[in-house]
Amino acid sequence: MRILGIDPGLQTTGFGVVDVDGPRLSYVASGTIRTTALDRGDLPGRLKLLFDGITEVAKRYQPDASAVEIVFVNVNPQSTLLLGQARGAALAALVTSLLPVAEYTALQMKKAVAGHGRAGKDQIQEMVKRLLQLPGLPGPDAADALGIAITHAHAGAAMARLAEVSPLQRRQHAMYKGGRSY
Repeated sequence: MRILGIDPGLQTTGFGVVDVDGPRLSYVASGTIRTTALDRGDLPGRLKLLFDGITEVAKRYQPDASAVEIVFVNVNPQSTLLLGQARGAALAALVTSLLPVAEYTALQMKKAVAGHGRAGKDQIQEMVKRLLQLPGLPGPDAADALGIAITHAHAGAAMARLAEVSPLQRRQHAMYKGGRSY
C-alpha cells in the first residue's frame, strides 16, 4: 500500500509518500509546496496553489490512501482560520483525487513516530530518518508529512486487524437484536 501524508500549512505544506509492506516501510518521496512567492493577501491564489500542488503529487505518486494532520487551535484565531483553509484545500485535493483520507493529530503522530507526544521537530526528523533509513534529515514540514504517513501505516494495520473481528461482532449484535447480519 502507498500512503500520501500531508502536513498542511498556508505558507508551506509538507508531503511525504511511503510504501507499506506488512511491517516494512519504504520511502518513496517527500517535499514541500510553498505559497510564499504569491502575495500574502492573495488567499484564493495561495489556496489554489496548494490544491493544484497536492493534486499533482497524488497524480505523480498514485497513492492508495492519504492522511492529513488535524489542525490545532492557535492563540491567534486568525492564524487558526487561515491554517484551516489551507487544510481544507488539502482535503479537497485529496478527495478530488479519489483518495480515502484519514486524519491524525500532531500528538498521535509524535507518539507513533517518536514514542511520546512531546517530541520536538528535530526528534521527529531524526526518527523519520531512522524509520525510513534515509541518508539525511528531511526538512521539518516533509518530516511531519512522512510522520503522518507512518502513523497511518501503523494505525491502518491495527484497523485492519479490528475489521477482521467486526463481522462476528455484527452477527452477534444482530442475533441479540433479533435482526439480520450484514
